[in-house]
Amino acid sequence: MSVAAPAAVDDLRFSPGAAPSDGLTSEEAGRRSAQFGPNSMPDTSSHPARTALEKLWAPIPWMLEAAIVLQVVMGKYVEAGIIGVLLLFNAALGFFQEGRAQATLAALKSRLALSASVRRGGAWKILPAADLVPGDIVKLSLGGVVPADVRLIEGNVLLDQSMLTGESIATEAGPGFQTYAGALVRRGEAVARVTETGTRTKFGRTAELVRSAHVVSSQQKAVLRVVRNLAAFNGVLIVLLVAYALAHAMPIKEIIPLVLTAVLASIPVALPATFTLASALGARALARQGVLPTRLSAVDEAATIDVLCADKTGTLTRNALTVTVVRPMPGFDEAHVLTMAALASSEGGQDPVDNAVGSAALRNVASNPAKRLRFVPFDPATKMSEATATDPTLGTLRIVKGAFAAVGILAASSPTASAAASELESKGFRVLAVAAGPPASMQLLGLIALSDPARDDSAALVTELKTLGVRTVMVTGDAPATAMIVARAVGLDGALCPPGPIPTDVRPETFAVFAGVLPEDKYKLVKAFQQAGHTVGMCGDGANDAPALRQAQIGIAVSTATDVAKSAAGVVLTDPGLAGIVASVKEGRTTFQRIFTYALNSVTKKIVQVLFLGVGLVMTGHAILTPMLMIIVMMTGDLLGMSLTTDHVRPSLLPNRWRIGNLTLAGIFIGVCELAFCVGVLALGRFHLGMGIAPLQTLAFFALVCGNQATTYAVRARRRMWSAPHPSRWLVVSSVADVLIALTLTTRGWLMSPLRLAIASGVLAGAIAFAFVLDVVKVSVFSRLKIA
Repeated sequence: MSVAAPAAVDDLRFSPGAAPSDGLTSEEAGRRSAQFGPNSMPDTSSHPARTALEKLWAPIPWMLEAAIVLQVVMGKYVEAGIIGVLLLFNAALGFFQEGRAQATLAALKSRLALSASVRRGGAWKILPAADLVPGDIVKLSLGGVVPADVRLIEGNVLLDQSMLTGESIATEAGPGFQTYAGALVRRGEAVARVTETGTRTKFGRTAELVRSAHVVSSQQKAVLRVVRNLAAFNGVLIVLLVAYALAHAMPIKEIIPLVLTAVLASIPVALPATFTLASALGARALARQGVLPTRLSAVDEAATIDVLCADKTGTLTRNALTVTVVRPMPGFDEAHVLTMAALASSEGGQDPVDNAVGSAALRNVASNPAKRLRFVPFDPATKMSEATATDPTLGTLRIVKGAFAAVGILAASSPTASAAASELESKGFRVLAVAAGPPASMQLLGLIALSDPARDDSAALVTELKTLGVRTVMVTGDAPATAMIVARAVGLDGALCPPGPIPTDVRPETFAVFAGVLPEDKYKLVKAFQQAGHTVGMCGDGANDAPALRQAQIGIAVSTATDVAKSAAGVVLTDPGLAGIVASVKEGRTTFQRIFTYALNSVTKKIVQVLFLGVGLVMTGHAILTPMLMIIVMMTGDLLGMSLTTDHVRPSLLPNRWRIGNLTLAGIFIGVCELAFCVGVLALGRFHLGMGIAPLQTLAFFALVCGNQATTYAVRARRRMWSAPHPSRWLVVSSVADVLIALTLTTRGWLMSPLRLAIASGVLAGAIAFAFVLDVVKVSVFSRLKIA
């Protein structure tokens, strides 16, 4: 499909022989439809089956699939089935968390008009909005949705464009005004010419940005890097194992189980599932605080954000026009000014200015008010609304409310009034003048300044986020003067970014306020901060925020947000106010600590298991663990590891970071310590007790189980064990169950050679002593690696 430049659209407004008032002919509309395409957004959703299959095509699934193939080749169908269940469980968890971008696009489509009043061939017709083409003549009516990007040619309307521009104040529009698909008509009626349709509209470009916006979560990166590091480290060890076995002429029937056991030992099977489980538990905790995560990865991301891009309208402010200042002229008071202004305002309509004035007047009623006889709505041509009223004392009055310059012509204003109006306008307020009196001698009663005020909790939010190490910047489509007023009110004291394109190397430390920003620029700003190494949270409420919400590591939609913003965001605040953002950061950091502890345990276990296989092969000349024993170690170990997702932890005071290199080094150190314990137990059994290979395999199995218990309790605290909160109930229950299962299998001889209870008890006692020794030596290592 060819796409013409905007200039070409203007050149093709009318077909030959058709007057502008007649609109396009059906033939010309068909030709343009073929050239420009439908006035809709394409469906880019993928088939669910393909999405599900993609979950089986990644590093961890590959390793599990290879293990299944080896088990089937060896005829170990039970073991293959167990591994298959683990594979499908992880894939299912990932599948059910997909599809947020498609949900956002669906919400965007639902915001567009379904039908439109179009003039074709000299007659008005109701057609599907998707059939509109550039050059069509359309009618905009009260309560309708603008069906495409259009330029007004007749009439006047009040347009609500906050869904796209972020402007909280509706805009008066007349001939020549350009407006966009998705805007709402709040008042009036107009005729307009379509300038852009489909993906070329401002709304369509926003949808395209949402579709293309993508950032790999810190959690995904962490999983991939952990798997990569383990695969590299353990891959080398497995190659050395095979080389050693071949050099010592081990039979192939023994080498294959050895390799399979080593492969199973190196796979962090439950790593993705545990990350998901920890995030799900964090999401449940947040839901109790009025925060609804729409993507589980957002819970973990909240722990790492160090920059929050907050939209002004509806985020830091209430998104409701309010009377902020009333300046009565000498001889009048605020109540009189507001009462007269309310008489010149519509009642129960959709005009936000009139509604704000009416609400303020109800709170400050004048005594013995005048009675309205006649009302004339706001006229964009005169920039005023007016009323005729009777006053018990003054008789018949004419009351006008509108722009200061227009009202000043009817009621001469003083230099004091002009100075007051200029002062209020310079502060970003929308200023109205109110005048009343006999038609021939009207007086200026006073000035009314309106604004969208800051939320009551915004200043406290900014301060608390600062103490948590999160820098807040305002990103808004509003005018700089208005933005700076709100910024100062909520405690953002930094500089204002100069108007114009946002620099590609911009830093959040440089500016505190970005005003007059288009949706594309919000999206680019988030990407610029990310490229500078920051983890970005984006807070917003409108469709104009959707691309940036989707691109940010964590997008946050406030309670008043549109469906578009909510579906693009990773977190939705279900309660009014912004306290949910602080709750998200704190709960995210709690979740991060749980995930980090599990990841460290997982790296330790996978390293020690493969190393133990190698050392055991050298000591005994045989594989000291069978594939079945390794599967039992994996399953009992994962039971214990997953319980860490419920553990009581102390969240960090500053943003967290996934330092996978340091995590791997710490895992190697802890793994070597556990290896020393396991090898010591194996050496006692081999050389002191004179065990054969079958009992040694059982001893090695139980030593690994007890060693894993010791490391779990030693590393859950970043300093000494007693410095951490007490273990959760599920961790204790899982720990006891893990030991009892292993002890029962070991002493009963189920699936392995039996071991005397006295020996098993001695190994367990040794593991407890090992845990206290490890607790001492790990502190300096953790400190050096900045693990906190």
